[in-house]
Amino acid sequence: MSSNLTLKEIKNNIQKGDTAPSELASFYLARIKDRDGEIHSYLHVAEDAQDKAQKADIKAGGEYGPLFGIPYAVKDNILVKDMPCTAASKILENHTAVYNASVIEKLSDEGAIVLGKTNMDEFAMGSSTENSAFGATKNPHDTSRVPGGSSGGSAAAVAAGLAPFALGSDTGGSIRQPAAFCGVVGFKPTYGAVSRYGLIAMASSLDQIGPITNTVEDAKTVFNFILGKDEMDSTSMDLGEYGREKSPKDLKIGIPEEYFGDGLDPKVKKRVLEAVEVYRKMGAQVKEISMPHALYSLAVYYIIMPSEASSNLARYDGVKYGLHVADYETQDLLDMYLKVRGQGFGPEALRRVMLGTYILSAGYYDAYYIKAQKVRNLIEEDFTRAFEDVDVIISPTTPTPAFKSGEKTQDPLQMYLSDIYTVSANLAGLPCVSVPVGEVEESGSKLPAGMQIFAPRKKDHFLLDVAEWYEKEVNGVK
Repeated sequence: MSSNLTLKEIKNNIQKGDTAPSELASFYLARIKDRDGEIHSYLHVAEDAQDKAQKADIKAGGEYGPLFGIPYAVKDNILVKDMPCTAASKILENHTAVYNASVIEKLSDEGAIVLGKTNMDEFAMGSSTENSAFGATKNPHDTSRVPGGSSGGSAAAVAAGLAPFALGSDTGGSIRQPAAFCGVVGFKPTYGAVSRYGLIAMASSLDQIGPITNTVEDAKTVFNFILGKDEMDSTSMDLGEYGREKSPKDLKIGIPEEYFGDGLDPKVKKRVLEAVEVYRKMGAQVKEISMPHALYSLAVYYIIMPSEASSNLARYDGVKYGLHVADYETQDLLDMYLKVRGQGFGPEALRRVMLGTYILSAGYYDAYYIKAQKVRNLIEEDFTRAFEDVDVIISPTTPTPAFKSGEKTQDPLQMYLSDIYTVSANLAGLPCVSVPVGEVEESGSKLPAGMQIFAPRKKDHFLLDVAEWYEKEVNGVK
């Protein structure tokens, strides 16, 4: 059995009786056992995956949906009932989820089977999956390099053939950046298009669950089953009807000059511009545009995100759940908080909590947080104006290919720059997808490069169509 089959191919094999769900589960579980010791994409492998697959065997043979009997991986900040959910943090090391996230319920209803929980940066805070309290994940293309983050475990699992698809979360590029580093497809839907109920919150106005897959078609398939309004998430919504009103010949593409300037690796730039030329040859119009406030996106993000994170992480107090420290010196509540959080949170989580608390403190709230929110509005307005003239915007996903493990761990600012092209989609709430655009050579390694495509809010289906046009064209699929 091949490890790079698409969901459509797997479904057809199950439908025809060529493959049973239990065989699929056995295949991926064996691959995890053989390969994941080196990659470390999983934190927890589901003990009952094989049993669930065998029950699916009994039902196989009829007409079932495209995800029936198909195993998948889940980032370890998305709750799966009766499985550990640690967010890769010592403070939740022994925490077991007592209910399913809405996305897990929806996929379970389709017969999909959870293979396990994937590694990540602690509480989704990072761009390399080196901030996990349980060890770093490696890039399957070159294990001396990072897979990206914070959904690095999910991207690495799909890229290594350890799961046919995975779920991740994207707060500032945490699906798209690792997808680009690992050479797979990563899709961040419109904010609210997918319920966040059951996602451990990091920055509530930015977080979004989405799929990581081998192809755009697979991303479409998964997205169609997890989208929609959820009464358990007041920010969720329906996208409405979608009619395929455009073709490649009608497409207008915007190329923002601010995303192709200093700091962009020339080899990555070349690959992205080659991909743009594929669209041009299909008949699309391409024009340069300006996004004047794009330069401020990273600064705005690293004010708003830690502010929201410091509020969300305040719930981890050692009383209700998670790490409990019994040996604090006094019965003083503050002393307990200091011990629990000092021992439970890693350096990056502590850094962002302290930064966010400072920003929200008296005298600094107006100077930093309110000002950042005003600039966030200007960034949104840049996109609104741009989409009056173009249908989609294309940029690199990352400024460089995957970097070496340990290369940026001592320099947080350099690490944060990995997100420079991705954070704006979260600030504006836009759908955005990263698609592989070939490889670049770096120190003797051939490493994937990614192109990201932005579309207006609620144009998720159109965005995925546009991405699929490119994918099919370069693969010679009609």
